Amino acid sequence: MPAPRFVHLRLHSEYSVSDGIVRLDQAVSRAAADGMPALALTDLANLFGLVKFYGAARAVGVKPIIGADCWLQNPGDRDKPVRMLLLCTSRAGYLRLCDLLSRAWLRNQYRARGGLPRLARRGDRGPDRPFWGGGGRRRSGAGCGQCRGRRAPGARLG
Repeated sequence: MPAPRFVHLRLHSEYSVSDGIVRLDQAVSRAAADGMPALALTDLANLFGLVKFYGAARAVGVKPIIGADCWLQNPGDRDKPVRMLLLCTSRAGYLRLCDLLSRAWLRNQYRARGGLPRLARRGDRGPDRPFWGGGGRRRSGAGCGQCRGRRAPGARLG
């Protein structure tokens, strides 16, 4: 059995407006030099660097993984949102992530953050509680606040 290879699934780049300094071209070339089979770009609540990242990764033979580190609204205390990593596993997941981020910034902005509403169950949808749909994976944590050390079980977004 071949040795497992490491893949970064949380990378904030220069396009992660508030907390990223990593240049995409440097990150992708370093991933290729280290023999990584894939690399995820998960900027904070945006997909601004996606086109540049996707092209650069494909050009050097690294599989690009698309995602975003998102703010999930905390119904108990709006000043303390929880961060959740969303990764796309298909085109449908990418389109759903685009929709979620757009809704967060247009309809649910608070303290310069676009927050995702809490998860809705099937059949419990409304304009403020969209069903997250399929085509992705979610992970919580980011080593912050109340969710430190806990991770979602990797359930599908749906």
